[in-house]
Amino acid sequence: MSGVHAFGAETPDGARIDFARYAGKVLLIVNTASECVFTPQYEGLETLYRQFHAQGLEVLGFPCNQFGGQEPGSAEEIGSFCKKNYQLSFPLLARVDVNGEHTHPLFQYLKKAAPGLMGSQSIKWNFTKFLMRKDGSVYKRYAPQTEPKKLLRDIKTLLAE
Repeated sequence: MSGVHAFGAETPDGARIDFARYAGKVLLIVNTASECVFTPQYEGLETLYRQFHAQGLEVLGFPCNQFGGQEPGSAEEIGSFCKKNYQLSFPLLARVDVNGEHTHPLFQYLKKAAPGLMGSQSIKWNFTKFLMRKDGSVYKRYAPQTEPKKLLRDIKTLLAE
């Protein structure tokens, strides 16, 4: 397997998920936070997931507390908040670092494959989004302020490939 399919992550309860299971799917990966100005984007992410999941879209949320301490809760608190306030049904994985010495290997790969503005390999804030092709390669990186509905055309394009 190549691209993101070579990686894996932990669920909030410590189980390991191998991303090879997403081969043949379009994957949207987002670093999330519950106390961020962009937190309402959960609603748009969930809408995309519900609208396109049956056609092959997977959304994976990675809680991150590196930006202003905006994801301070336990895994249980994060999950409860997201279900109560946004009725999330897409997976939230274990909290990760997306920058710095302890950056999760998946985010090391994503940042290198899809650098940010002016070639930056750091993530600037919560709700940075990465859209993957069915083969696991990175299609595009989106800024935190990019509303999920703005990804609609790209998602449809990738699902049709």
